[in-house]
Amino acid sequence: MRLTKKRVFRDPYIQYLQALPYRKGFLLCNDLTFVIPGYLCNSKFKDMKVEIWSDVMCPFCYIGKRRFEEALEQFTHKNDVEIEWKSFQLNPDLKTDTTVNITQYLADAKGWTLDYAKQLNNNVTEMAAGVGLTYDFDKAVVANSFDAHRFAHLAKAHGLGDQAEEALFKAYFTEGKNIADHATLTQLGTAIGLNETETKQTLASEAYAEDVKHDIAEARYLGIRGVPFFVMNGKYAVSGAQMVPVFAETLEKSYNEWQTENPKLTIIEGESCEPGGDC
Repeated sequence: MRLTKKRVFRDPYIQYLQALPYRKGFLLCNDLTFVIPGYLCNSKFKDMKVEIWSDVMCPFCYIGKRRFEEALEQFTHKNDVEIEWKSFQLNPDLKTDTTVNITQYLADAKGWTLDYAKQLNNNVTEMAAGVGLTYDFDKAVVANSFDAHRFAHLAKAHGLGDQAEEALFKAYFTEGKNIADHATLTQLGTAIGLNETETKQTLASEAYAEDVKHDIAEARYLGIRGVPFFVMNGKYAVSGAQMVPVFAETLEKSYNEWQTENPKLTIIEGESCEPGGDC
């Protein structure tokens, strides 16, 4: 689907964006991005951006990640694509409860029989196996994902966003770990290369809470009601864990437009001096 953004913004949303502490002093552009003062909106970007809204506890998000990765691996210009993960909460009011697994929780919450909930999860498990993933819903812990999203933003700030998402999905769906537990998140962070002390301090504070809220507010503005949700070049959206050809086609279409809008600089080499006195 082609993604369109309204030019006339809803005042409460704009006020919220402008009030975010870490956004103060930045210029808010019509496409809801922020730029450093002195830079222009709609500046040319080195890589085409793909934004992915997801929630750690969404089984289709992990499956969608694998299918998108397969499409990207086959894409000729994969090195010109930048991936940015965005936060989304399917159940922001969920209370972490380590005494029940997710199957029992779903049965109780939805009013289903336990057998019906198991059958649904078995179907998803088979779908996950089709892309090489191992799901174990009997071990999955009922956990609120807000702090996991804060952890993911910390990782993204260090260029480890994709690694964090992979670690969180695996911890939740395969290993049965409590992704709301700070000690668990710290271990995951250390494993992907984050500083242990910084991770602990971040989780013990409210750091990146506004980033998570911003992502969720942006998703609401764009009309995103479910995840995974992929936005390519700010124009085309793929909703759900679509099959690989759908991602491949949308990548191609998005990249062709992005390439037209962002032509690469043709350089004619000649005698020159470089910083450091090399001439």
